Parts: sequence; structure tokens; C-alpha cells
Amino acid sequence: QVQLVESGGGLVQPGGSLRLSCAASGSIFSIINMGWYRQAPGKQRELVARIFSGDSTNYADSVKGRFTISRDNAKNTVYLRMNSLKPEDTAVYYCNLVMSRGDFWGRGTQVTVSS
Repeated sequence: QVQLVESGGGLVQPGGSLRLSCAASGSIFSIINMGWYRQAPGKQRELVARIFSGDSTNYADSVKGRFTISRDNAKNTVYLRMNSLKPEDTAVYYCNLVMSRGDFWGRGTQVTVSS
């Protein structure tokens, strides 16, 4: 069994910053990548950023230069540092873990960017 627990969401003003964390526990092995997706009301879930086992990363064009994904392999934890937040970044952010035996999702954490 695999559990992903996200934390760090909240309400922030435009231009502000947040750091999301996602801790994976359980039967964790053969990780391919870990990442973050988001879903805004009325929209499809979309990739925000992910980091691969070799530490390569990719980002959605909308967050490049503002968001940074990183990982602590010893803790099976992935982070998303979000700077210069915009109202359009408002969404539920979901952690995703892809292993050789399948992919897994967290329950999500709300990020609201509003003045």
C-alpha cells in the first residue's frame, strides 16, 4: 500500500510564495518520477512539474521560472516551491508518484491566490 500526504497549501496574496510538500510512505521502490498536478474549478487536471529518478525535471510553460520542484530521496518526499504566485495558479494541487508497478495520487491540497 502506498500513501501520499500533501501539505503546505493555503491562501496567499498575488506575488506571494508557498512551498508544498508530499511525503510518500508504504511500499516505495523503483520510482520513475514524482510530481505535482493541479486542477482548477471547471478545468481538467494538468501537469505542473515532475522530477525523474535521474533528477531531470519538466515544468508546465505557465510556471517556468516561478516554480521549482525538488526531492529528498531519503525521505521519499517531493517539494514544490512556488514564487510570484498569480490568481490563475489557484487550484487543488495533487501529488503524483509513478513507480514501475503503477502510479499513485495524494488527496490534494488547496492553493488559493487572492487579494
